[in-house]
Amino acid sequence: MEELEVKLQVSREELARILRELKMWNAPATVLLSLYIPPGRPMSDVLQLLRQEYSITDNIKLKRTRQAVKRALSAAIERLQMIPKVPSNGLVVFCGENVETGDFICYTFSPPERVPVFYYRTEKTFITEFLEDMIEEREAVGIIIVERDQATIGVLKSGRLEVLEELEGYVPGKHEKGGQSQRRYERIIEQLVEEFFKRVGETANRHFLPLLEKGVLKGVIVGGPGYAKIDFVKGGFLDYRLQQLLSKELVDVAYQGYEGLKEAVMKAKDVIQAQIYREAVETLEEFKSHLAQMTGLTVYGDREVALALEAGVVKTLLVHQDREDIGKWRELSESRGAKLVIIPSGLPEAEWFKETFGGLAGVLRYKWSHPTDSR
Repeated sequence: MEELEVKLQVSREELARILRELKMWNAPATVLLSLYIPPGRPMSDVLQLLRQEYSITDNIKLKRTRQAVKRALSAAIERLQMIPKVPSNGLVVFCGENVETGDFICYTFSPPERVPVFYYRTEKTFITEFLEDMIEEREAVGIIIVERDQATIGVLKSGRLEVLEELEGYVPGKHEKGGQSQRRYERIIEQLVEEFFKRVGETANRHFLPLLEKGVLKGVIVGGPGYAKIDFVKGGFLDYRLQQLLSKELVDVAYQGYEGLKEAVMKAKDVIQAQIYREAVETLEEFKSHLAQMTGLTVYGDREVALALEAGVVKTLLVHQDREDIGKWRELSESRGAKLVIIPSGLPEAEWFKETFGGLAGVLRYKWSHPTDSR
């Protein structure tokens, strides 16, 4: 089996898919070619290097290894000859053969960020380290659900909600007696609450500051069922850098744990990442609702979705982020006036959507059937 692909520009999602595939390849000898070409490098220089490498492959003693390296170099040269100039982000080439099965793979593409170095090597594995940072999560939102004696610290990344830590404190109930005894008791309670808030703030700082230092943290949502969230924010228990990222609106949340995090994200209005998550959840729920009620306002299957888009009847196009052809559907939706919603792999029902519908479906503007449909 031979897999060859020349793609001048790939998205971050496509790059993640390619890297997952490349990491599955390994060889008993150094026959897997990795080539990084930074922007501005003359293509003629690169081709000259590869031809020189090809000319010395006859020095490789083992015939199978020699043939595999020649095959990889030939494929790389053939593809680069089709590209007159290195793109603005540079080029990356991966070509190689599984000498045991004869399977062959060759990718040539421009990554979503600039290639940092010129690098050429044939190894037993593909060298992907220079691309790893390009697929790391670039945006995250910290979430704090706080009460006087309970708290949940969580994070939203890549559409995935994660509980980082849950905390409990001890705050006794109201004191029934009056006078000085009651005032002293209330001071003790307030001191216990303050100590718990301090602990919550320290925990949040420990989880969120590393994300902030990486440039990943884009916002912090604080929620809770009562006034505790207000006291927590006004008390300055968070690091000042996190205070600057606080959502403008504190959200009312009835639950702790995962459900509390979800409720907070669904209610946050001024955090872009929360809006993206909410849109994906609500769109998937709309699609499921139409399915359950058999309204006839859904379409799925690559051919059926393409035909519906062509007819201009798709209101919303749902595409799982792991789809290899996500760029194609983005272009189709834009050209036909359909709203594109990417379903993050981290959503609880994203895997169901991927396995059941191939990660592609649409919500229609009105009932429609293709003219050639015999139904």
